[in-house]
Amino acid sequence: MVEVNEIRFEQDIETALTKYGGWQSEKFQDTNFDKTIGLDLDKLIAFIETTQPKQWERYKKIYKEDSRRKFLKRFEEEVQMHGMLHVLRNSIRDRGVSLKVAYFKPVSGLNYELQKKYEANQFTCTRQFSYSPNNLNTIDMVLMLNGVPIVALELKNQYTGQSVENAKVQFQQDRDPKELVFQFNKRFLVYFAVDHYEVFMTTRLAGKKTYFLPFNEGTNGPGNVGGKGNPENIEGYPTAYLWEQVLHRDNVMDIIQHFMNLEVKKEKKGDREITKKTLIFPRYHQLDVVRKLLADVKEHGSGENYLIQHSAGSGKSNSIAWLAYHLASIHDDDNNPIFSSTIIVTDRTVLDRQLQNTITSFDHTTGQVETIDDKKTSQDLRQAINDGKKIIITTLQKFPVIYQEVDSSKARSFAVIVDEAHSSQTGNSAQKLKAALADKEATLEEYQEIEEGIESTTLDDQDELVKTLLAQGRHNNLSFFAFTATPKEKTIEMFGTKQADGSFAPFHVYSMRQAIEEGFILDVLKNYMTYKTSYRIAKEIEDNPELPKTEAVRAIARYQSFHPWVLRQKTEVMVEQFRVVTKKAIGGSAKAMVVTPSRLHAVRYMKDFKLYIQEKGYQDLDVLVAFSGSIHDDGTDYTESGMNISKDGKRIKESKLKEAFHTEDFNILIVAEKYQTGFDEPLLHTMFIDKKLSGVKAVQTLSRLNRTMEGKKDTFILDFVNTEEEILKSFQPFYEETTLDSEININLVYDTQSKLRKYNIYNQDDVDQVLNLVKQAQKRQDERLLGRISSLFKPIVQRYEELTKDVQYEFRVTLRNFGKWYNYISQLDRTFDMELLKESIFTNYLLKFVPKEQREKVDITDKVKLEYYKLQKDFEGEIMLVAESTESGVLTNPKEINAIIKPPEERNSLEEIIHRINERFPGDFTEGDKVLIETLYKSFKDEPDLKVVNMAKNNSSEMFEKNLFKSIFQDKVLEKYAQNQNAFGKLVGSDENYYNTVYSLVAKDLYKWFRAQA
Repeated sequence: MVEVNEIRFEQDIETALTKYGGWQSEKFQDTNFDKTIGLDLDKLIAFIETTQPKQWERYKKIYKEDSRRKFLKRFEEEVQMHGMLHVLRNSIRDRGVSLKVAYFKPVSGLNYELQKKYEANQFTCTRQFSYSPNNLNTIDMVLMLNGVPIVALELKNQYTGQSVENAKVQFQQDRDPKELVFQFNKRFLVYFAVDHYEVFMTTRLAGKKTYFLPFNEGTNGPGNVGGKGNPENIEGYPTAYLWEQVLHRDNVMDIIQHFMNLEVKKEKKGDREITKKTLIFPRYHQLDVVRKLLADVKEHGSGENYLIQHSAGSGKSNSIAWLAYHLASIHDDDNNPIFSSTIIVTDRTVLDRQLQNTITSFDHTTGQVETIDDKKTSQDLRQAINDGKKIIITTLQKFPVIYQEVDSSKARSFAVIVDEAHSSQTGNSAQKLKAALADKEATLEEYQEIEEGIESTTLDDQDELVKTLLAQGRHNNLSFFAFTATPKEKTIEMFGTKQADGSFAPFHVYSMRQAIEEGFILDVLKNYMTYKTSYRIAKEIEDNPELPKTEAVRAIARYQSFHPWVLRQKTEVMVEQFRVVTKKAIGGSAKAMVVTPSRLHAVRYMKDFKLYIQEKGYQDLDVLVAFSGSIHDDGTDYTESGMNISKDGKRIKESKLKEAFHTEDFNILIVAEKYQTGFDEPLLHTMFIDKKLSGVKAVQTLSRLNRTMEGKKDTFILDFVNTEEEILKSFQPFYEETTLDSEININLVYDTQSKLRKYNIYNQDDVDQVLNLVKQAQKRQDERLLGRISSLFKPIVQRYEELTKDVQYEFRVTLRNFGKWYNYISQLDRTFDMELLKESIFTNYLLKFVPKEQREKVDITDKVKLEYYKLQKDFEGEIMLVAESTESGVLTNPKEINAIIKPPEERNSLEEIIHRINERFPGDFTEGDKVLIETLYKSFKDEPDLKVVNMAKNNSSEMFEKNLFKSIFQDKVLEKYAQNQNAFGKLVGSDENYYNTVYSLVAKDLYKWFRAQA
């Protein structure tokens, strides 16, 4: 008969822990655990006596027979002040005596004394642990370190009709967080709720508010594509990884020493500043990726690249911090450190404070952390590298300045962790990073074997070309660890792992799908709404000029997008949707972002939002705007800080905008490019999109909404521009695993080079002459050298200008492609092709001299008008991503590099262009969709009434709009209604809101126009 009771489950776990996990079984009645102090003090003091006899003797001499009580008192003081995690990691200090509560495994196996003390730790496993002096409750299983309870497990058995959910409820309802052992960071560091199929974890008991995180491998195992849960285990329980791997004593000690972290955040609630403490315990995929990376580095040493595709919500900052800390102390089999320095490279100018704080919180016996933030210079970075700092955090932009100044990297290896890896890693800054850190002497030896005639292994300091060649490709002294949720083709090939079939895949995956299913991020495509925009343009002039078709269509689209009526209609939709949907979310604290296509759109929207909110008298809404630089509009210069005003009337500095948006004072943030990536505001619930988005940009922008927080159950997106099909196409490749079909054909760069030469714009003599002058500049640049280089390009540019327009276009694209592909390919492989390098340097200069395409500007001011406009809901519902779709995540490398020949610019009559635009919306309109503001505005402007002109010139805009102009406008509307009842029926009908909107726009524009007249 099979035993199926809960005791059997306990026994099986205990057997594994004691037989293979390094723990000793101890019955509770055999311990000296004192429930009133939450410790087995005898065991703890016995450990100290064994491992630190001299210190304990000295302690006893100070306190004599009171030593035990004094020690307990000092222990409690340290725990109260710093927390149990700190006490376990560090010594207790009392009157000059330092006493360790635990010893950790030494990094190097050569430290026999420390290894011996580590083995002296008392690792005990106790079932049915009675913890309380107030009741007889027991915990199913407790792991103690030197008499200190550190891990609690509640076990549930499906055979008895219970699951992990019952274990969670038991922690929430039957474990009083006021009990000493359950107080935050005072005894237990982590609590596990476990059944046969799933594991959940928390580090803080808070009654019904206790928040459990999943601690599962994923349905296809750790590091692989899958959903929530665990795979089947033919060798035993699906959750056996917990006690067979994670809770092995060496792993528990490593987690305490090198992973767990006390995160301290200060938050403002009203006028109060609240300190929020969180004990971070790594999630399973974080432990797994760090350990797998370390194992691979241990096996292969430096010189390998790794791509880690971890979704938003994966805890990337902590994963990077833990990886950096471990890489800084990893040793090879001969106990030599593998890396001289670990360098964390981020694209963010203001470095992630969480990242810095996490790393610096660990016990730094291995070295120090150097942060080269926005307050430090490239020279500080150079000094940190040359000084051999163990962990350096910096931005990619610092490397171009210092790449020539880093000391020789011979016999020095570097681990480079790339935060948010993407295609910028193929650019100039990334090349300079390699040039700074590469072991160029080792590469020179490789170069010698290929290029005969180089006799010395000493670099010629003047030969920058050789230095550049040596920095290309992969290097045995550089390992890259690239983290991203949305890898592009180049990123996958540069950092990914090559498969047997020639494709490339990430080294480790924690997918968007798994993050959503586990509840770490929200599915932003669950509540998606799209609006269809229809409009009809009418010609406003007698003439019918011929115009360049593409530019004219662009100009009309721009005219339509900036039209006051269009902006007003969209503003109204957004504000009212915010009030209906967003205002009710997250307990009334939800916020929205408006994504605009340009800075000018952002400025116009800001003015429209402010005006509409004021007109409607909404007291519970306010808006901020984010854009860079200054925008000139309608005679005024606008800046972000100038438009953002706090409740007390002060300007909000750019650096304080995020903080201001987080407060209760503001609900909506209008953005142009800024805050579409890297912006983390959990209260952000809604996004209004008025910008074309695709691919990675779409995923990154919409993912601003996916952060979870208490009370946030969903998100909402309203999109004026993109269709559901387009958004699905953007998201699907990144839903699970993103792979690359094949490596780039490196010889394509030679094909492009050959194609460039066939245009006969330049020849080898041109290249050689320019490069000779460039090399001279490396020694000394006189006052004529730059001019001589420019003169060499003059006949080349003249030959280019003799080409037809379409051939010029093809040449420019081919020229850009050559530079782009050379930069990319040189990162992947060292060709040691000096001639190719020279050509790339030459073409980079040439690209600067080649005239850019001159677009004919089209001014459609007063040529067209918006006759009809309709905004209607097109789609509402969930955009469904497909799980386990093997093809959707495969990206493709180009198989050829060809410029697509641009057809010559067609010219059409304005009438024909308007006809083509209007053809897109056949039969979409009724007379009720007629845009009346221009008709009314024009009727006042074409036949100006002197009385109205004087009203405008002699009164404030408020007086003109609120009082003087009202009756005059009403008379004009009634006059127009008599002429065209269908068009003006809505204006004189029952829709007061519509009437007020038309009136407001006409009044404002007329006031400005009349005031501007002489």
